[in-house]
Amino acid sequence: MTSSATPRGAPATPRGALGIPGVLLAGGLARRMGGGDKPMRTIAGRTILERVIARLAPQCDGLILNANGEPSRFAAFGLPVIADGVPDFPGPLAGILAALDWTAANRPEVKVMLSAAADCPFLPRDLVARLAAGREERNAELAVAASGGQAHPVIGLWSVALRDELRHALVKEDIRKIDRWTACYRLATVSWPTGPVDPFFNANTVEDIAEAERLAALDGG
Repeated sequence: MTSSATPRGAPATPRGALGIPGVLLAGGLARRMGGGDKPMRTIAGRTILERVIARLAPQCDGLILNANGEPSRFAAFGLPVIADGVPDFPGPLAGILAALDWTAANRPEVKVMLSAAADCPFLPRDLVARLAAGREERNAELAVAASGGQAHPVIGLWSVALRDELRHALVKEDIRKIDRWTACYRLATVSWPTGPVDPFFNANTVEDIAEAERLAALDGG
C-alpha cells in the first residue's frame, strides 16, 4: 500500500510536534568499506552522521544512536548511544529492538518511534510527517519508506508495544530480515520521488561516497 499524504516540499515538521523520537541505526560492520563507521565518512566537508542529524532533529522529538563498540567515539554528537541487546550482530532489527526497549524504559509516554539508517545523507525533510500520516490513513501498525518502486524497511515507524513480539522473532525464530517480520503486521508503505536525488540513497561502498559527493551538490550541499 502506498500513501501520498503531504506532498514533497512541505514544511518540515516542528521539533516534537508529533511526539515521535528517532533512532539512527549505525550498528553495522561496514564490511564493504573495509570496516569502521560508515556514518563518520565525510561528504562535502560534513560527516554523513552530521547530515542525518541535521535532517531528522527538526522532525523528531529527540534522537538516539544505535551503535556497537565503544560509545565514546560518538560523544561529540551529544546523543544517547545504545548497543544491540541481541549478540552476534543480527542486523538492523536488533538495533530497532534496542531502541524500542530504551524508549519504553526512558520515554514511557511514547507509542511510536522512527528508525533511520545513519548512512543515508539525503533523508527527506518530511519523513516523519508523511510516515505518520500514511500509518494513520491505513490504520497500520507499522510504516516504511519507499522510492523508485523499492521499499526501504530500515526507515520507518515502529510501535513500541510490539517490542516483545520483535524480541521473540529475533531470539526464538531467528528472523533477521526486516520485511519478513513486518509482513506479519498491517503495514503502510509511503513513497517519495527519486529526483533530483533519491532521498534514501545510502553509502555502502567507497564508490558510493564518491557518488554522494556529486549528489550533495544537486541536493544543495
